[in-house]
Amino acid sequence: MERALRAGELLATARERTGLADFGDPIFRDGLDVLCDAIARTELSDLGGMVWRGRLLGHLIARLHVVDWLGRHPETLAQAVPAPIFVVGLPRTGTTALSHLLAQDPDTRSLRVWESAHPVPPPETKREHDDPRIAEAEKGLNTATGPTENQDLLGMSFRTLHFEGMAWIPRYVEWWLACDMVPAYRFMRSALQLLQSRCGPTRWHLKSPPDSFFLDAVLAVFPDARFVVTHRDPASVLGSVCSLIHTMQSLTGTPADPRALGRAELDTWAEGIRRLLAVRAREGEARFADVHFHELVADPIAVIARAYAQLDVPFSREAERRIAAHAAAHPRGRLGEHRYRLEDFGLDRAGVHAAFSFYTDRCGVKREG
Repeated sequence: MERALRAGELLATARERTGLADFGDPIFRDGLDVLCDAIARTELSDLGGMVWRGRLLGHLIARLHVVDWLGRHPETLAQAVPAPIFVVGLPRTGTTALSHLLAQDPDTRSLRVWESAHPVPPPETKREHDDPRIAEAEKGLNTATGPTENQDLLGMSFRTLHFEGMAWIPRYVEWWLACDMVPAYRFMRSALQLLQSRCGPTRWHLKSPPDSFFLDAVLAVFPDARFVVTHRDPASVLGSVCSLIHTMQSLTGTPADPRALGRAELDTWAEGIRRLLAVRAREGEARFADVHFHELVADPIAVIARAYAQLDVPFSREAERRIAAHAAAHPRGRLGEHRYRLEDFGLDRAGVHAAFSFYTDRCGVKREG
């Protein structure tokens, strides 16, 4: 099959399939063009070409629908998105487990798998448990009603680090690190307004480790945002990150050289944490709460209660009851252990500890070995 992905052809196909023409702010084209160029430099399999084409078309089609809906319902954009809570920090630090626990709070709105890629029409409270999009999402996974990362909403602006999980695209990652993320978060905010318009509550909790790189942009769009920062020994994190990315890249084509991937992930995430800490130093501690992995595993209720108190968020008895029930029903390790070795990616614990000492010393991160 022809694997080249051309932005113009993708745009035309999305318009043809939807009968819609307006993509909104044209700045999204920057990321799409860079991404298509980066993909052209990779070695994709036939399956990889189809996966990438489907992913990019899906984002374009969803963007068309969001812009169309907001054009027909402009009152949606007048809604407040008050003090959203962003879960940030290194990946593989318990962010997913924490996100599922926070999603149990009935006063908090999470971004659910089934609505993230297809936000239009906005879900309705009376149908939030049997919306037909749930069944569609469950064809590919078993947790369609659970919380997910905001990668699809940012992907509609073609500004997300998650794309690197689908191919070795260092040119795109380099561009992304220097790009203006404010337009992407503005679009994400409009999508959140759409999603909450018929199905509250409006206090959002959002999770995506790559948000750590752009807290300035987050605050430009969500000026009252608060942050829960997850922590774990980076030497226990980086091998897992590299292993997952390498495995996913292998599904779509030729993956990165393991040693090149290890160096890239080490440098990239050290930069992300530096940026996070710089914003934290400037903004002060009031809008930040810390969650350390070993403490979350040992006593999730106490950790979440402490984080809520730090962020001045009410922690109801019903929230505590539901979170405790979820934690009891989902013990750590029930899905098996992810095996990996730092050395497979040209890294070692001493080198990772040295690269992240600025972070572990500042945040009191416990070493695991």
